[in-house]
Amino acid sequence: MSTPTPRAARKAVIPVAGMGTRFLPATKAVPKELLPVVDRPALQYIVEEAARAGLAEVLMVTGRNKAAIEDFFDRTPELETALEKKGDAGRLAAVQESTDVAQVHFVRQGEARGLGHAVLQAAAFVGDEPFAVLLGDDLIDARDHLLEQMLAVQAEHGGSVIALLDVGRENIDKYGAVAIQEDTQQGVVTITGLVEKPPVDEAPSSLAIIGRYVLAPEVFAVLRETAPGRGGEIQLTDALATLVERGHPLHGVVFDGRRYDTGDKLDYLKAVIRLASEREDLGPALRSWLTEFVADLPAEGASQA
Repeated sequence: MSTPTPRAARKAVIPVAGMGTRFLPATKAVPKELLPVVDRPALQYIVEEAARAGLAEVLMVTGRNKAAIEDFFDRTPELETALEKKGDAGRLAAVQESTDVAQVHFVRQGEARGLGHAVLQAAAFVGDEPFAVLLGDDLIDARDHLLEQMLAVQAEHGGSVIALLDVGRENIDKYGAVAIQEDTQQGVVTITGLVEKPPVDEAPSSLAIIGRYVLAPEVFAVLRETAPGRGGEIQLTDALATLVERGHPLHGVVFDGRRYDTGDKLDYLKAVIRLASEREDLGPALRSWLTEFVADLPAEGASQA
């Protein structure tokens, strides 16, 4: 009997229940995922990434005070009518784009119990198919097709696939880290172990897990039995480590492209500047101003009047 062809991933899960404390007081009233990166929320970039990769159904795992996210991805008939009457086709298209880019669903995470618990809320939505998880703080440049590559690796090897980034051993204690063995395929590794935020001197490598996953549905059964770990939360990293121990195939795609942590203030500013500077409508004037601004900065160490 021939082995059945693995089912391709068709759905994406985006956890968005975090409180966004690093951006207080702005996130007191505005979900961090809706903070604009130029003129679109970071979350819209994430949904567009999923849609480009062929994942047309998206589930957002929300929490309290996140109703504005549902409103953003809903239709706004009054606004659309007003723009249409004004003949403002450009802004009308931009408003409709957020609604039309994918079919977006929502489920509430009743209590903040970690990323693993958030992913577990997607079990009914996903069913018995592989699925992608995209974290809303990680912005991957649209020109770097990381998710597409991960989906291709999962389709070829089965099991689960996670995105990795070499952050240097000195920074690995801020991330989940992996132990690996090299594969013959360039940029793809087999993962033999995982640990969440290890001490620098105990980290198995300098390869950190970043916010893109393509997971087999078997992860749900493991998450249901995973005890709270670091921070008293149910860690997705712990569940993946259990799967590896049980012989579940887990591969990593080592990313070397453009990524922004929009949950970090400095990286958020870098994302805004880089993306704006590359736009035809904003780039020339912004780059000119940046050149003048940097030239006018006082020399390092010089006294200021």
